[in-house]
Amino acid sequence: MKKELLKIGYNSKIALQENLSEKVKNKVLNDYFLFIKKNKTKILISNKKDIDFAVKKGIKNNLIERLKLNEKKIDQILISIKNIIKLKDPCNRVLESWKRPNGLKISRVTIPLGVMGVIYESRPNVTCDVSSLCFKSGNAVILRGGSEAINTNKILSDLFRKSLEKNNINKNYVQFINSKNRMFVDLMLSKMQNFIDVIIPRGGKTLVQKVQKLSKIPVIGHLEGICHTYIDNEVNMKIASNIIFNSKMRNTAICGATETFLIHEKISEKNINFIFKELYDKKCNLIGDAKFKRKFKGNVKLAKSKDWITEYLSPTVSIKTVKSVDEAIIHINKFGTMHTDSIITKNNKKAKKFLKKVKSSIAMHNTSTQFADGGEFGFGGEVGISTNKLPPRGPVGLNQLVSYKYEIKSNGAIRE
Repeated sequence: MKKELLKIGYNSKIALQENLSEKVKNKVLNDYFLFIKKNKTKILISNKKDIDFAVKKGIKNNLIERLKLNEKKIDQILISIKNIIKLKDPCNRVLESWKRPNGLKISRVTIPLGVMGVIYESRPNVTCDVSSLCFKSGNAVILRGGSEAINTNKILSDLFRKSLEKNNINKNYVQFINSKNRMFVDLMLSKMQNFIDVIIPRGGKTLVQKVQKLSKIPVIGHLEGICHTYIDNEVNMKIASNIIFNSKMRNTAICGATETFLIHEKISEKNINFIFKELYDKKCNLIGDAKFKRKFKGNVKLAKSKDWITEYLSPTVSIKTVKSVDEAIIHINKFGTMHTDSIITKNNKKAKKFLKKVKSSIAMHNTSTQFADGGEFGFGGEVGISTNKLPPRGPVGLNQLVSYKYEIKSNGAIRE
């Protein structure tokens, strides 16, 4: 097993020796687009096998929803690939240049990160997004998807390799570990530091904790998405109601879904019932503090301290009453995971304070947290969202998948 994985790593390094133009990269991506479009039926048949396996295994419904593909989701994958094709190649760009009195001409130039190891669960679209983004940014990628999606991931990765071969490019720019054996993950993290340059985990808390614990390779990612939306007392109630519902219920299974609502204590009982009505009517479970429970005319479970640190990933949300925007910021910085947090207010001064003071990688004003997505940012897609304090932060797209080097020229300069 170790020998097999080391060969995969070696093949990735060999593939990186090819220097590809933007035109060639876009040709490969366009062929990948066409292959997916042509093979929709085969992809859906493979996905059905995975769904049947997941149901038989008793996998949670929210994970099955992530796993499931249909015509609409495949069309979204195709749109993402087209958007990536339109984006400028981030490699070999001169970020800045300057001359020194000592005769040196210095340029800071972008370069690929190298070989990306991506470990992910459930979502087959990750195979397409990650392969496309890594290839366009000049990186090779080793994919290790979850066992529940192995058939879908295999056909999607095989189609990318087919696109590479069609254009006479080393197909090992993209490699998929076609095995359900979890030991491959352990070996990737602990034995591949000579081949993999960056590890990106995309999955639940258990997976990310394991990666952070075992990895001898730098990691880009986030542990949890405990996202907050703070509703100030100075709001348009209709806007607040719309944002509240969307930020939780549009898709409860994504890391950008709001898990805790913070509400200003001066919001009246009437307005509280107005802005949370749709959420409640659509069967979202409300877990609130004593103040909210007294004001809301509906079934509310009394919140416990653990609810402020819970990522539900389901139609469940915790609600806490606060005295001010400052208290909301304190709560977010204490219990949040530096993912995405939003303020709903008409007061621009409060909004500015919130945007500057929360430690989140993504801070929003009058916006649903569900926009925490590389595609929505105009990145074409994302390989994940990073909550690291060091760059990259937020959605990791093309321009975050490159580093840089200094290129220096002179006319025979020597240092005295």
